[in-house]
Amino acid sequence: MSYRYGEYRDGPDPLAPPYDVRSALDQMGDAVLSGSNPGHALRDLLKQGLPGARDRRGLDDLLREVRRRRRELRERGRLDGTLERARALLDKAIGQERSELFPDPSDDARLRESELDGLPDDTASAIQELSTYQWRSAAARQTFEELRDLLRREVLDSQFRGMREALANPDPAAMERVREMMSELNDMLDRDARGEHTQDDFESFMSKYGDMFPESPRNLEELVDTLARRAAATQRLLASLTPRQREELNALINQTLEQAGMGEQMRRLGESLYSRRPDLAWNTPERLTGDDPMGMGDAVTALDELADLTQLEAALRQDYPGARLDDIDEGAIRRALGRAAVDDLEALRQIERELEQQGYLRRQRGKLELTPKAVRRLGETALRRVFASLESGRRGDHDQVDAGAAGELTGSSRPWRFGDEQPIDVVRTVVNGVRRGGGGAVTLSVDDFEVAETERRTAAAVCLLVDLSYSMALRGTWAAAKQTAMALQALVSSKFPQDSVQIIGFSNYARVLQPDELAGLEWDMVQGTNLHHALLIAGRHLDRHPDFEPVVLVVTDGEPTAHLRRNGSAAFEWPPTQETLELTLAEVDKMTRRRATLNVFMLAEDERLKEFVNEVARRNGGRVFSSSADRLGEYVVSDFLRTRRAR
Repeated sequence: MSYRYGEYRDGPDPLAPPYDVRSALDQMGDAVLSGSNPGHALRDLLKQGLPGARDRRGLDDLLREVRRRRRELRERGRLDGTLERARALLDKAIGQERSELFPDPSDDARLRESELDGLPDDTASAIQELSTYQWRSAAARQTFEELRDLLRREVLDSQFRGMREALANPDPAAMERVREMMSELNDMLDRDARGEHTQDDFESFMSKYGDMFPESPRNLEELVDTLARRAAATQRLLASLTPRQREELNALINQTLEQAGMGEQMRRLGESLYSRRPDLAWNTPERLTGDDPMGMGDAVTALDELADLTQLEAALRQDYPGARLDDIDEGAIRRALGRAAVDDLEALRQIERELEQQGYLRRQRGKLELTPKAVRRLGETALRRVFASLESGRRGDHDQVDAGAAGELTGSSRPWRFGDEQPIDVVRTVVNGVRRGGGGAVTLSVDDFEVAETERRTAAAVCLLVDLSYSMALRGTWAAAKQTAMALQALVSSKFPQDSVQIIGFSNYARVLQPDELAGLEWDMVQGTNLHHALLIAGRHLDRHPDFEPVVLVVTDGEPTAHLRRNGSAAFEWPPTQETLELTLAEVDKMTRRRATLNVFMLAEDERLKEFVNEVARRNGGRVFSSSADRLGEYVVSDFLRTRRAR
């Protein structure tokens, strides 16, 4: 036997390694660390496409394809093609009849010419009157029959796609079969409304009339959806014409259906479809700008596709509250852009699912949030960025890979207890397991584990006060402050696990920020810089850890403009009142009595701010840093490490 090998072409490579969801998380992290929230970061990721997957399109690429397709449809032609062609055939038939009558000198010929002269101007009324006219000209009679066949095919094709080809050769038996189909369809819809319909009924109907439905619906719901969208497109066609054109075409439709013996059945069907799908845009006009006239069936098909594309465009934009990729209709994607676009959409959905299933994202009350697992990863990323900006060899700080050790090893060990952060003593743990197992296979239990004892390090109570006021966003410093908070949180939890860190955000009020809240944190669109309240909260944190070394860091871009009243409400005033400054400086004095060094990082060069922070430094003895936004993290982390080394 011989074998031939080649490139796999039938869809995605089944042996390709699974997509690494961490790269997607890192790309989201870049947006989060730049000041975005998790929901916007995920939306931007899905819009841009998967990092490292060049063969997959993002939502923006699919959106561009949808918009291109809409432009093509709008430029395809005009909607009045059936009216124009019907008028042309009518004029042709009348002209042929006049040519036959002209040589005849009889009174009957003149009477017929007078009848032709008195025909109404609108096409529908003229056709209605000529339906009983006895044609002299065989050619005129044939042209008029061609006109009636055209209208019958176009009207039915506008309701049932593909009917035009089925009725290309007029056949009474074919028309009778159409009438039977419509009657059975209406009866089936009535039974469904009463709750009596079954799938067997639908399959029996399709076995008889399936050739009339090229969409091949699998159940009654899909059939109703197809017919309702086409019926709604027909109504949009009428709404898009001028009032006179609308009146003429509507009259032609009704006239044609009545002559075919289907007027009543079509009315029943229309009412049933509308009651089931009132959400469709039934009477919304559309504007097509092409020059070529389209037949009624083609025009309805174009309008149906345009409605699909309009809804698809709104879903692909994902710019509404609670937007999810599951909102995008896979069938609409397939109809508009083909099978490859469905694969692209599924790849994007897989990333969204994997981020949730692997524990990086969660939805709380409709809002997307990063889990603590994801926040830790982003904190480490922020910390790496900070350390990367430090000058090599000057500060001696580096990424720590052995986090958890609480000090230098003493050489002894003790049994492990829940909450211990000391390293596991592997040798003693295995020896305990061997002893307990009696020399057989080694199996470890909780009681076997021992940890290496370490010297106790000096612990610190760290407070980082971050300005959340509106001015931080206006000056473009908010993203740097957010990244700095995450970096400091990651540094303390990894390199100094014995320390107690508290992040406090302040605007018109102050509040404690939890570690898993930092990633989704956004600035407050309110007025007020209530440093007074923030220092009050920080003071309570220091008082809860009286044996810890106090460290207080303040990041702000403005002087205090608000304080907390006795009743708990915030008082805002700009320029700041003397009361605001005095209350804030009183809290600074309390920090000094707690032996807490208060270092301030200024993100603006405002003279009022300089005057205030210089007074803080004079009262407290702390330092003042005037930092640019891109070096804020470096300044804060370096100052914290300098303080820890000094102790």
